[in-house]
Amino acid sequence: MAVSRQARVGVLGAGTMGSGIAQVAAVAGHDVVLADAYAPSLEKARVGLAKAFAREAGKSRMTAEAAEAAESRITVAPVTQDDYQAFRGCDVIIEAIVEDLAVKQRVFGAMEAVVSDQCILATNTSSLSVAGIAAACTLRGRVIGLHFFNPAPVLPLVEVVQAITSDAAVVQRGRELVDSWKKVSVIARDTPGFVVNRVARPFYGESLRIHEEGIADMATIDWAMTELGGFRMGPFELMDLIGNDVNFAVTSSVFEAMGYDPRYRPSITQRRMVEAGLLGRKTGTGYYDYRDGAVRPQATKDRGLGQRIVDRVVAMLINEAADAVLFRIASAKDVDLAMTKGVNYPRGLLAWADEIGPAEVQRRLAALQEEYGEDRYRTSALLRAKARAGERFHA
Repeated sequence: MAVSRQARVGVLGAGTMGSGIAQVAAVAGHDVVLADAYAPSLEKARVGLAKAFAREAGKSRMTAEAAEAAESRITVAPVTQDDYQAFRGCDVIIEAIVEDLAVKQRVFGAMEAVVSDQCILATNTSSLSVAGIAAACTLRGRVIGLHFFNPAPVLPLVEVVQAITSDAAVVQRGRELVDSWKKVSVIARDTPGFVVNRVARPFYGESLRIHEEGIADMATIDWAMTELGGFRMGPFELMDLIGNDVNFAVTSSVFEAMGYDPRYRPSITQRRMVEAGLLGRKTGTGYYDYRDGAVRPQATKDRGLGQRIVDRVVAMLINEAADAVLFRIASAKDVDLAMTKGVNYPRGLLAWADEIGPAEVQRRLAALQEEYGEDRYRTSALLRAKARAGERFHA
């Protein structure tokens, strides 16, 4: 049974992500309960949503009447760790709280006690095991991942995550729901980082490695990746925007969850930045200085050097995308959709591989592995197979 437009949607967590999800659901016509245990967060969300709807109307993206109606469909409600009665009658609940497995398990167990057996329980986790969260529930098949990207009202991608305990019909209902919200959905297996956070690791990690080796400075790497690679932001600019603590935490989580595979090893530079409190834009300093009067370092605009940087980072990204397909985390089509719609890559990585040629990508990776002798640069078995057979990732 599909989730209808009349379905009542609950959102737990009134932070930026939860508020954004609530806004998306309300615009799609649902009555929404936005709940949080911290009263100031609820008030901040209420004020922020009012401003967001006014902005949408002011920019003519919605009529004033439609914006007012959508805002009126959102009810903010307090909850406690033991009392989730505010969600009674909801048909789907999307949790967007702290990334702590024990906390999420406690919450899901408590929410399950107040909703019907047909209610979908979804987590917006970006790095934790959906199956691990579902373990706290009696009806584990109802628990799926619905991983939105920030800001949720703007970025189109939602990773619909199927755990080993998820009911396939519930996964399909979840996908139909977010599709009805005019989002782009991809199905992902419940593996560390899902699609985007796993495949994107080399964008940061290999760029940091190039910097650590002294091949190029940060400004030059950012220039190369944007000017020559076509990425919207360079890796160091983007890490400063995300927050170096957040990016480091995701990298560390994937590294640990992947059995300490050297391909995902966090950079010592990034660790030191976090230890020093140089977290990026939110602290005023990170890889760049954002304080008043600060002068941005100039890139060395050597196109030969820049192209070598792009070729190295892109080869590593393609290798990771190929492994995502090899291990059935997502289809080639969905991997490319995820990277273009979730993090605005200039093209799908596997389509990029087809353009370069899988054999050439393999040659670049083999050269890196020979130079460094590290398992970090091992070539995906699927990429090797495509190169050997002269095949493309996309027919």
